[in-house]
Amino acid sequence: MPLRDHFRPPLDNIASWSELYGQWPAVIVQQLRKILPPGYVAGPQVHSGPQIEDEYEVRIHDATRGRRLVAAIEIISPANKDRPEHRNVFLGKCAALLQNGVAVSIVDVVTVRQFNLYVTMLELIGHSDPTLGNPPPDLYAASCRCVRREERNLLETWSRRLEIGDALPTLPLWLGADRSVPLDLEQSYEQACRDLWIS
Repeated sequence: MPLRDHFRPPLDNIASWSELYGQWPAVIVQQLRKILPPGYVAGPQVHSGPQIEDEYEVRIHDATRGRRLVAAIEIISPANKDRPEHRNVFLGKCAALLQNGVAVSIVDVVTVRQFNLYVTMLELIGHSDPTLGNPPPDLYAASCRCVRREERNLLETWSRRLEIGDALPTLPLWLGADRSVPLDLEQSYEQACRDLWIS
């Protein structure tokens, strides 16, 4: 099924984008429960309100190593893109996660704000991803991580431009230097839409 525009009629008359965003992380966690290796656990993090920055994410921990955070899946909200101070908070959080060895996946399906936070985050840490083109798209999915290879720190990235009407991709969800699982965004998105009666 194709990616839909959840920020404009007719879909925003059926279910608000915030309802989808509240449901999607929970569905991702249900999906990950079936494929994460033993010892890894995932949980949704949803924070929204007038006094806090909107956060819609899933965090994956290695429970065998003291619940060490190994990966974060960030679903971009309109508030993350609307003002420079909100963008800076989000960018700082993602850059700090990468610098601490946490893999970061970013999914941006916000059609009412034009800004690519992934490209800006890479610029912040001194990198780029030419695969998205110039100018970079406003809708995209990406995964990135910092790894140590042959005594060098390297940034590994995977990204894809998204379009309304196209299927969502499967991202690599890195759990460690030599371990990953597939993050099937299409499957979790479609299940979240079905749960909310979005056809």
